[in-house]
Amino acid sequence: MDTERFRIEGKLKLSNIDPDDTGKIKGEQEAVQELEKNIRKMAELQDRMYAQDRWALLLVFQAMDAAGKDSAIKHVMSGVNPQGCQVYSFKQPSTEELDHDYLWRVNRCLPERGRIGIFNRSYYEEVLVVKVHDLVKTEKLPTEVQNDGVWEDRYRQIRDYERYLHENGTRIVKFFLHISKKEQKERFLKRIDEPGKRWKFSAGDLKERALWGEYQKAYEEAIEETSRKDAPWYVIPADKKWFARLAISEVVIDTLKDMRLEYPKVSKEQEKELAECRRQLLAEGD
Repeated sequence: MDTERFRIEGKLKLSNIDPDDTGKIKGEQEAVQELEKNIRKMAELQDRMYAQDRWALLLVFQAMDAAGKDSAIKHVMSGVNPQGCQVYSFKQPSTEELDHDYLWRVNRCLPERGRIGIFNRSYYEEVLVVKVHDLVKTEKLPTEVQNDGVWEDRYRQIRDYERYLHENGTRIVKFFLHISKKEQKERFLKRIDEPGKRWKFSAGDLKERALWGEYQKAYEEAIEETSRKDAPWYVIPADKKWFARLAISEVVIDTLKDMRLEYPKVSKEQEKELAECRRQLLAEGD
C-alpha cells in the first residue's frame, strides 16, 4: 500500500478526501488477511525496538466521535507485546491538570525508550475542542496570553515540542480517522439500537455533531500547521473500519522499518562468557 498518499503536506481540505476510499483493497476479507500479516511484522519489529532500547514510538489518534479510534487501536496493536506498549486516553482535564500547562499531563505519559505509546486523543484537543468551544478562557491563563494569537502560539509550541521529542529519540506519527457525517449518523444509530453499545452514546455526542463544520475547519488548520517531516499527520479514510485498520498498520510498519531497528550485538567477551555458560549447562547432564 502506498501510505504516502495519506500523508499531509501543506494545505488540507478534508472535503476533497473520500472517507470511503479503500484504494486497491478488494474487500474486507483481503484487508483482514493483510492485517494479520502486518500484526506479525509489527510484533517482530517491536521486539527489536524493545531489545535495542534506543527509540520510542508515539502514535497519536484523533477523530470525530464514532470514527473507530478504540477499535483501530484494539485490532492493529493486538499482536504487540503488552510489556512494550502503553495506551493513554485523554478526557476532560482535571482540576490538577488545569493548574499546569496543557502539555504537562501528556508529558508524564510519553513512552519510554524501546516502547510504543498510544494516545487516544491528545494535546491536540487544545487546538480542537478548546478552540471550537472557546474554552481557553477557563484555563487560568494570564490575561495577556488570552488573545487572538493564542492558536498560532499553540501551533508553534506543538511543533517545537514534537521536534524536541524527535531529536531525543521519540518518533511521532499522528492519525486523523476521516469519517463522513453520514457514516457517523449510522454508527450513532447503531449504538442507540444495540443494547451492548448504548453505553458508548450520550446526548452530548449530538451537540458535538451539530458543530461538524467548525470541527472540520479546526482539524484542517491544526493538521496543516503541525504536519512536519519529524511528526507527520496521516488522514486515514475511516468509513470502512477494516480499511482504516489496515492502512494504520501499514504506516506503523513503514515507520518502524525506517528506524533501522536491530538486536544489540554481543561483544567477543560476552560471546566467550556465553560459550562457557553453555558448556556448564551441557556438563550438568539430564
